[in-house]
Amino acid sequence: MLRPIALATALCGTLDILLAIFLTLSRGKEIGAMLRYVASGPFPAASGMETGGALLGLVVHYALMAIMVAVFVFLASQWPILLRRPLLSGLGYGLLTYIVMNLVVVPLRFHPPFPPSGLAISTQLFAHLILVGIPTALIAARFLPATRPLA
Repeated sequence: MLRPIALATALCGTLDILLAIFLTLSRGKEIGAMLRYVASGPFPAASGMETGGALLGLVVHYALMAIMVAVFVFLASQWPILLRRPLLSGLGYGLLTYIVMNLVVVPLRFHPPFPPSGLAISTQLFAHLILVGIPTALIAARFLPATRPLA
C-alpha cells in the first residue's frame, strides 16, 4: 500500500501546489508568502520565518496530501468496489476532501470569509476533484488488488 500512497501523494501534491502557485502569481502575490500561510496552519510562527517558513509550508502541504491519499487507499483496500469505477469514486472522494478541508480543517485554524466567492469555490472544487480525487483513485486502482476497473 505504500507505493500507491507515495505515487499519488507526489502526483496530486505537485498538481495541487502548481495550481496554488499559478493562482498566487495571477493575483500578484508572492509564492513564499502563500507557502508560509500554509505552514502557519499548524505552525502559527511560520508566517515570520522567511525561507524556512516557506519550506515548512511545502512540507505541510505534502503531509496533508499524504493523509488525504492514504485515507482513500485504505478505504479502497477495505472496499474494493471503489476501484471498479475509479473516475466516479475519485470524484466522490474529491468532493469529500473538499468538504472536510473547507468545512472542518481550515475553519479550525483560520476564519475564512463567508460566504466564499464563486471563484474560490470553483478553483477548490477543481483542485480536489480533478487534481486530487481522480488521480488518487486511478493510482489506487492500478496498484491495489481488485477486479479490473470499469473506468
